[in-house]
Amino acid sequence: MTLFPQTRMGRLALLLGAVMAVTRVGAETLEDAWALAETHDFGLAAARSDAEAAELNARAARGERWPVLMATGSFTQLQDAPAFRFGATPLPEIFSHDNYVLGGLTVNVPLYTGGRIASQIAAADAGGRARTAAADGAQKDLRLAVAEHYVVVLRAERSLAVAQSNVASLADFLRDVQSMFNREVVPRNDLLSAQVALANAEQVRLQAANGLELSRAAYNRRIGQPLDRMFELAPVTLVTTSDLSSRSLAELEAKAQASRAEIAVLEAQGQALGFAAEAERSRRLPQVSLTGGYQYLENEVLDRQKFAMVGVDLKWAIFDGGQIRNRSDSLLVGQRATEQRRADLRSMLALEVRQAWYSLQESRARMDVARDAVEQSEENLRIATQQYGAGLVNSTRVLEAEALRTASHSNRENALLDAEVARVRLARAVGEL
Repeated sequence: MTLFPQTRMGRLALLLGAVMAVTRVGAETLEDAWALAETHDFGLAAARSDAEAAELNARAARGERWPVLMATGSFTQLQDAPAFRFGATPLPEIFSHDNYVLGGLTVNVPLYTGGRIASQIAAADAGGRARTAAADGAQKDLRLAVAEHYVVVLRAERSLAVAQSNVASLADFLRDVQSMFNREVVPRNDLLSAQVALANAEQVRLQAANGLELSRAAYNRRIGQPLDRMFELAPVTLVTTSDLSSRSLAELEAKAQASRAEIAVLEAQGQALGFAAEAERSRRLPQVSLTGGYQYLENEVLDRQKFAMVGVDLKWAIFDGGQIRNRSDSLLVGQRATEQRRADLRSMLALEVRQAWYSLQESRARMDVARDAVEQSEENLRIATQQYGAGLVNSTRVLEAEALRTASHSNRENALLDAEVARVRLARAVGEL
């Protein structure tokens, strides 16, 4: 008698169907997921808005080099307009109807600021570079998070396929054992063992199905889509500017130090603080500007109501109680703190690259082992079923072989997906995601 007449074909059909479902035309790719996430993620939108705001701030700083033209005007109503008096003879009031209008145009041109404006422009530009780099880092972090959710869904799909394969295999086994028990070929204990194993496998299948639904909902939320949206995912395809797996660990660490946005953020922030300190120190020097204008004063006693003027303004903080010095020193200390954080970040990035690189090597080695284990477990199950049909082993031996087969398939799928996750994390670690 041949046990499991359809078991192997049924298992292969289930696994093949699961693979075909995610590779059919129209399946959602990782690039599609990134595009959706980048369109709907508020965190990335906020980072880009910060970069835009920093650019506008830099434009405002550059505008301080240009003349400022300002119009002013006012209307004043007095209780009783004053008048000139010489001796006992009163003269006409200065303002008719006890009110007057004052207006004018003034222009102010900076002549000398001790380098304050240039330093403020440099600080604003550096701040803009920091915000732009931060937005780039936010985009890469989002892509990594989406890729991880993407793989979680693929893992859940494959876990469900393996669980379904296990249920189908045990259901076939239970039918054969039931038939043999009805003919009194095997004891009732074999039937009970097969029934319990199938019930346990069904429990695992239900958990896998629930896990798949939850992972789909989490993935949809991550890319800004309705939680109940239906979709099919294609296998992970990651395109980078170079083959990272062929490069040495030292090369990858050097690339990360040169490419990571986080390093650029801290570098630009340190430069901004340094320029801001220079701008603050320049306030101790004379601040000279050229002022010109045109004024209108409504009155009844002066020989004219319109006046033109030109002059030079000088401001020099000879003593300020140490305010300028302390603010400048505070900014320099902040710059030093930024440099210290950057040094710490460099070591963290080196560790991140190393972890991702070793994880990739490990998962690839596991793939080779798992691939052989799948073939061996299939052969082991075939031999065990033949021996059970011949009465050479008990049902426990067959159930153990089926458990090994299921575990080997799970290990192979996990190794494949772990390798994809490691590739994505390595690409992120070196700044190529």
